[in-house]
Amino acid sequence: MSSTVSKRSRALPMIRAFVRAYPGRSAAALGAVFAAGLMDGLGMSMLLSMLSFATRTDTVEHEPSMPEQFALRAAEFVGLHPSAPVLLVLSILLIALKAVLSLLANRQVGYTVSNIATDLRLTLIRSVMSARWAHYLQQSVGRLSNAVATEAQRASEAFQYSAEMTAMLLNSLIFLCIALSISWLAGAAAAVSGAVLLVVLQTLVRTSLQAGRQQTELLKSLLSMMSGQLSAAKALKAMAREDHVDALLADQTRALRRALRRQVTSKEAMGALQEPVLAILVGVGFFFSLVLLKMPLAEVLVMLFLLARMVSYLSRAQRAYQQVVLRESAYWSLMDGIAAATAQVEPRGGEQAVRLVEGIRFEGVCFSHGQGRAIVQNGTFSVPSQQLTVIVGPSGAGKTTLLDLVVGLLQPEAGRILVDGVPLGDLDLRQWRRQIGYVPQESVMVDESVAYNVALGEVDLDEDQIRAALRAANALDFVDAMPEGLQTRVGEGGSRLSGGQRQRLAIARALVHEPRLLILDEATSHLDPEAQAAVIETVKRLKGSLTILAVAHQDLLIQAADRVYRLADAQVTELQRQG
Repeated sequence: MSSTVSKRSRALPMIRAFVRAYPGRSAAALGAVFAAGLMDGLGMSMLLSMLSFATRTDTVEHEPSMPEQFALRAAEFVGLHPSAPVLLVLSILLIALKAVLSLLANRQVGYTVSNIATDLRLTLIRSVMSARWAHYLQQSVGRLSNAVATEAQRASEAFQYSAEMTAMLLNSLIFLCIALSISWLAGAAAAVSGAVLLVVLQTLVRTSLQAGRQQTELLKSLLSMMSGQLSAAKALKAMAREDHVDALLADQTRALRRALRRQVTSKEAMGALQEPVLAILVGVGFFFSLVLLKMPLAEVLVMLFLLARMVSYLSRAQRAYQQVVLRESAYWSLMDGIAAATAQVEPRGGEQAVRLVEGIRFEGVCFSHGQGRAIVQNGTFSVPSQQLTVIVGPSGAGKTTLLDLVVGLLQPEAGRILVDGVPLGDLDLRQWRRQIGYVPQESVMVDESVAYNVALGEVDLDEDQIRAALRAANALDFVDAMPEGLQTRVGEGGSRLSGGQRQRLAIARALVHEPRLLILDEATSHLDPEAQAAVIETVKRLKGSLTILAVAHQDLLIQAADRVYRLADAQVTELQRQG
């Protein structure tokens, strides 16, 4: 069963995972929190001892409590005569020191929270990108975006509230120890009172747990559906069917709103109920200490103060725990995604390396998508080096799948693919792919400079390499003619460029690493005739300098090819060239 649907809270395993992942920072934060709580407790002991000094009369014998004994010895240790003003000053210094230690603890927690969010995002991205291609194809862009943006942030906040909960529990324990040192019976009553408070409000914590899980699942589903609908926004609007999006999302949006309302209700209910319950406990404690235990009024006031502080800390710890369980489902959902991707990690392949001198050969290759229609059966053909090989065929025949087999994204079910006579499975896949330049049907451009889009932000590529790639892609002239040259921003999705310019930049991106193999996956299919001609002219200029494998329908590219293969009905046949 997935951890996100477990009936019980898994907050403690999550906290342990955080501590194991960040032992140094967790230990530093915990040490600072404990020291801050200790200073707070000692400062309050001084303050309470000062109150005892101020209200004591010489006619009444008084047996100093343990906190008072500590205060007296501390004053004597620093060479001061114990008196009310001296104890007041010492208590102020200790409480101020507590504030400094709390600042250090909170800073450590803040640093760790930012590290957790960043590390979880990077771990998810790396695991998904390292997984088999078939696993990647099953992922929803909306869900991945939600995991990176929302779930990672909520998971990191769970650590923040876990640290706050730990601090509050430590503080309550320290004040409980002080109360027990004054009167074990009253201290035990205070402990029972705190336990009653936690039990009474535990139902609200369970409500938060359920609301948090629903929120996690609904956000994943909602964002997955939304990304698909928004990608088709132009078509929907053109057909006056934009209301269709609202209808699809309305039910999930309402369910998410109900979950958020339950979350808000449980949070506010806990805050509203804790104050009157705390007041009742203080009143009962006052009656218990003064009337039943016959304690002196000054000591009763001290005990009431300790009781109030301890129960207050417990109530704050419970509120923090409520926030932890509200966010734990995001952490486990994220970890499920990472585990699933890690289980599907792509094998490295072998250790051999080639330079693509001879070419690529398919020998009896068979492949089908799962239990579906066969893509290729007993496919045998060659892609010679330093030539342009074009694959044609009807739409949906599986031409792009052949390219995926060459790249190693997919593995044949039977037969083998040879590169320079070496089986593809024996090659170091990463080394092989570093020799490939890939131009997809639709090239993604970001709203950055031309140089950034060609290099994809890789800082190791200098301007000379970028300009050389642009020159080889027949794109340098129009780039130099732009207002800021290489630094000209291309707009969102390359909106400031024509279709032909975008594709030539995509070719430059594929060439910037000086590949041995250039793959064009219908790179001209969405272009107008003039842009197609410009891109095909670029491909012609590249012939003879590297191996080119293209999927195409355009006659101009087919005419320029050295070899043409047709894929249809799972069979690959070579077409005879005219003239």
